[in-house]
Amino acid sequence: MARWRRVRLRFAPGVDVSFVDRDRGLEWLEDVAERGTRLPVVVYGPEGCGKTAFFRQAFEVLRSAGYSVTLVSPLEERREERLLTTDDVARMAGRTLEGLTGLPLSEPVEAALRIVAQVIRRGGGRVALLADDVFQAVGVERAELLVKRMLNLIEYPPGDYESIVVLAGSSEGVSRARIGRHDWAELRMMWNLSRGGFEQLYEQLPGGKPPAEEAWRWTGGNPRMLATLYSSGWRVEQVARRLAVERGLHILAARWGRTLEEVIDDPDVIVEDYDRFGRLAEELVKRNMIVELEPYRDEHLWVDRPPPRRDPELGIGRFYAWPTPVHREAARIALALIRDEARG
Repeated sequence: MARWRRVRLRFAPGVDVSFVDRDRGLEWLEDVAERGTRLPVVVYGPEGCGKTAFFRQAFEVLRSAGYSVTLVSPLEERREERLLTTDDVARMAGRTLEGLTGLPLSEPVEAALRIVAQVIRRGGGRVALLADDVFQAVGVERAELLVKRMLNLIEYPPGDYESIVVLAGSSEGVSRARIGRHDWAELRMMWNLSRGGFEQLYEQLPGGKPPAEEAWRWTGGNPRMLATLYSSGWRVEQVARRLAVERGLHILAARWGRTLEEVIDDPDVIVEDYDRFGRLAEELVKRNMIVELEPYRDEHLWVDRPPPRRDPELGIGRFYAWPTPVHREAARIALALIRDEARG
């Protein structure tokens, strides 16, 4: 673990933090660096669980292991961070990198594929492609094709390489079923930070803040939700209301009412009666409001520590989970509003 540094990450405006936790995930990544990936590894997890931070740290781990690394993050707000490479790759692909400003979100993805092919063509040695949230950028309908193109880099490379690592990350739950029906990728899930890792992150935040236990109960260890609450001045209800509006939860509450209430109480009711709950579950997954979990908590199926088998306080079931308790609260708020309207 001491061979590479922990990266610094932008947490909120004016606040940078050090990468924390994920020791088991990084041990897995070191093992991957030694043997490469036979298939692209697609890492799924709820929005804000820390996939982007993990990919930034993976860049450093693989660079330190002698890899020529290309990291594409097309949804990054800052254009200069949408395509990052190690210095050797930058020297080779200078013109490609210079021409990306102002282009559509899908273009950094295409550029990354071209750059990795170019590195391999020139005698790649150790080569890595890290692709964060690319399915949303290219469109869910193209997710399968993109994974197949990544697989082709491994199986039918344009030149020789010593070792190759291909990782892709997504919070887009709809694409999981599309990719999972082929044998083109290995799927692994990532969950929110562990309690200990969350507290390490929480301690880095400046200024006044609620007790760590309270922050944990609202975020469930989700770093982005922690950042959102921090930036809002810890106004939990305000954040939940905004989430309800942004995700269109009032429409779901008006249509499904009591059914939604049961999912709020226990997301695993979806599995118990899919004929009744299935359509609502599809809508919630599409809105990234619930997450379909890998039901087995075997660590080889996960990146880092899996969530508990069940945690009713945080809204975690064995098969489905609310990404954070704030997401569940947003559904409650939408349901309460619709019921108030119905009462006149």
